[in-house]
Order: sequence, then C-alpha cells, then structure tokens
Amino acid sequence: MTVEQVTDYATRVLAANPGPMTLDGTNTWILRDPGADTAVVVDPGPLLTDHLQAVLDAVAEYGCTVSTVLLTHGHFDHSEGAAWFASQANCPVRSVDPAFRIPTDHAHGLEEGDVITAGDLRIEVLPTPGHTMDSVCFWLPQDGSLLTGDTVLGRGTSVVAHPDGALGPYLHSLESLRAFANSPAGVTRLLPGHGPVIDDPGAVLTYYLDHRHERLDQVRTAVAAGHTTPEAIVHHVYADVPQLLWPAAERSVRAQLDYLNS
Repeated sequence: MTVEQVTDYATRVLAANPGPMTLDGTNTWILRDPGADTAVVVDPGPLLTDHLQAVLDAVAEYGCTVSTVLLTHGHFDHSEGAAWFASQANCPVRSVDPAFRIPTDHAHGLEEGDVITAGDLRIEVLPTPGHTMDSVCFWLPQDGSLLTGDTVLGRGTSVVAHPDGALGPYLHSLESLRAFANSPAGVTRLLPGHGPVIDDPGAVLTYYLDHRHERLDQVRTAVAAGHTTPEAIVHHVYADVPQLLWPAAERSVRAQLDYLNS
C-alpha cells in the first residue's frame, strides 16, 4: 500500500484499483494540521478493506482521529468505501448530494461557502460542477493546495460523465479554477483524484480548456461532414484514442452534442 506525505498538510494513500479511467488508482487524501489531533479524509475510494484500513492506520500513526470524510463527487471509485470507513472512524460523510450512494445516517450536505477545519487547517469548498454535477474542489489556503477530484486529473484529461455531468458547467468550472489559480490566492499545486500532483496549475488548466475547445471544433466539423451519431463521431474524432476508452469518449461526445445543441 502506497502512503506518501506530499505536503506538510496532505498525505496520499493510493488505492489498488488501477485502470484506464482510474490511472494508477484512486488518491485518498488525509488532510491534517501537523499540530492537531484530528484529520479530514477526502475520497476514501472503493470498498477495498485493505486500502481503507491502510488509511485508518496512517491517520493513527499521526496520532489523529478522523473528524470528517469529504467526497469530491459520488462516483464509486471515490465514494464506495465511504460508509464503511465512516462507521469505523465514527465520523460523518459530507458531499454535495448526501443521499447519493451513502446511507443517510452517515451523510451530511456540503455546499459553497462551507469551511471544514481540522485543528488550524482550513478547508474551503469550491463547487466545480461538470465532470458530474455534484463535483467540488477543496482549497487549503495554508498549504497552497487545491484538491480537484476528477475535475482535473494528474495525467491526461477528464471525462464529462454524461448524463451525470454537463459540458457547459464544466467549461465554466475550468475557467473559474484557472482564474483562481492565476490569482494572488497562491495556488501552488493541484492534488487530483487520480494521477500525480500537478505543480503548474495555471498551465494545466489552460491546456484543459484548449483541449475541450479543440474537441468541440472537431465535433462541429464531424457533424457538418454527416457524422451525426455519437458512435460515428467517436470513430471520426477519437480515432487516435485507444478503443478501450471509446465508451468513455462516447459519453463525452454526448455531452458535447448536448452543449452544441443547447
């Protein structure tokens, strides 16, 4: 089990669920003030007992208990283990949609303006709908770190998960994040839900936006050439993408068509 302290405030525990959509696996983040006896866990990950126990053990090695579990969104590779983990840690789970795949006796809401604390560590909620409509990022002002879930990945680009997500809100979220990353707020790094840490936030967010607009132009061209179904557009536009990823590409195309037809 890979446990890595990435910053003074953030430790990553990598889940053993690698794959085409999860890259090396899900990054579970332990957030803690070095002087505090409580920690916050973001995205416990899939229901893999060895992984979840490794997170609990890592928290215990810091001399902490878990005060809260936070979810960046409700996809199973981030949330499936949350209820089990919360029951072991005796703490609540907070997410934008508290009823989404989490038993109601463990679940609590999460919305813009909420601030979660662990000792002196401040965790601010930034809604970033698009990948899914319940997606959020978490900002650690003392650390200069922004946890991005699947809104921005450490490698490659994210899927707008139609019908759970939508491209218009996703583009707006990326624009907002880029403006935030380029502001005096001091965003030093992105801590993604999958893949490595990103040390050049502004550049990566610009790439994400450029990539989305390039794909939109390609879809427009494909439609004008008579490729009107999602399947046909994937064959035409995503020919350079491994066929293993075509089902995910089709979901993105459906989101692109919805956006272009709105």
